[in-house]
Amino acid sequence: MPALFDPLTIRSVTLRNRVGLSPMCQHSYRDGCSDDWLLVHLGTRAAGGAGLIITEATAVEPRGRIGPGDLGIWSDAHVDPLVRVTRFIKEQGAVAGIQIAHAGRKACTDLPWAGGKPLLPENPLAWQAVGPSPLPFADGYQTPHELGKQEIREIQDAFRAAAVRAAAAGFNWLEIHGGHGYLIHNFYSPLSNRRTDEYGGDFENRIRFMLETVRAVRAVWPDSLPMAVRISGTDWIEGGWCLDESVRLARRLKQEGVDLIDCSSGGNAATAPIPVGAGYQVPISEAVRKGADVLTATVGMITAPEQAEEIIRNHRADIVLLGRQMLRDPYWALHAAQALKLPVPAPVQYLRGF
Repeated sequence: MPALFDPLTIRSVTLRNRVGLSPMCQHSYRDGCSDDWLLVHLGTRAAGGAGLIITEATAVEPRGRIGPGDLGIWSDAHVDPLVRVTRFIKEQGAVAGIQIAHAGRKACTDLPWAGGKPLLPENPLAWQAVGPSPLPFADGYQTPHELGKQEIREIQDAFRAAAVRAAAAGFNWLEIHGGHGYLIHNFYSPLSNRRTDEYGGDFENRIRFMLETVRAVRAVWPDSLPMAVRISGTDWIEGGWCLDESVRLARRLKQEGVDLIDCSSGGNAATAPIPVGAGYQVPISEAVRKGADVLTATVGMITAPEQAEEIIRNHRADIVLLGRQMLRDPYWALHAAQALKLPVPAPVQYLRGF
């Protein structure tokens, strides 16, 4: 039996295989409310055989959006439309996951297909970005408002409230986005955090915002359900966050009740020389898994079934997440089963095609 199709049980939840849809922003929603696009986008991949389906970055407050078209969960009005999505995912045999997020200093940008540049202050859709320090991400980006301690607590409360709404919407997997240059990453990376209070300076202070946020979310997220955290394992730049720190952080997150570390990288330095290539982030997942004795997911330039199988079989990660490849092929998991000479777990409506 190929390891890629071994079930994985975490707390009370069992994934039918080790294939997951990575969160990928669709920027297609009004006032943060999910719609038919989200249902079809996620539902197709669930019908396509993936074991875990994770929503795109879902903002915990309006100013935490990457752009004005982002999905949101800052209001009770967002819950009912998401119930329709989670119900369909579960009906296809997949686990419904949500990634809750705050874009921090990288917030307030235009739609990718409109150029993706920061929205100018005079744009009626623009808002003020926030961060641990008044350091813009790159030229043309806003100088973020430096968060005060009361504002920090309010954002942590927003994460907590988002987790309560996620459970009400029927999600049975929750991931906190702590990578890619967004708010939580802004705090733990020395590239974006120059604070001199208890939220800045040394390693312990820089990870404080993340640990407090995780603690707040774990307190309200059902104990029977898994919780994951996505991190950027390295900033890929001298003087930035590094892999050894990620291992140390993962150990602390495990102590806080985090079940899995989703290992990505980069995103906090516009000029970082990222060595993009096939499976380039797998060594991060492998190092965190071994160094912190915690379950991990890996993501990034994973395209072939044999490649994904090697990662799982050699214990380099516990879940393989696919992004762009699953945009190209929503039925990747079914095709992977074919390639690995397994019975294809296609929906009965599709059996004639496989």
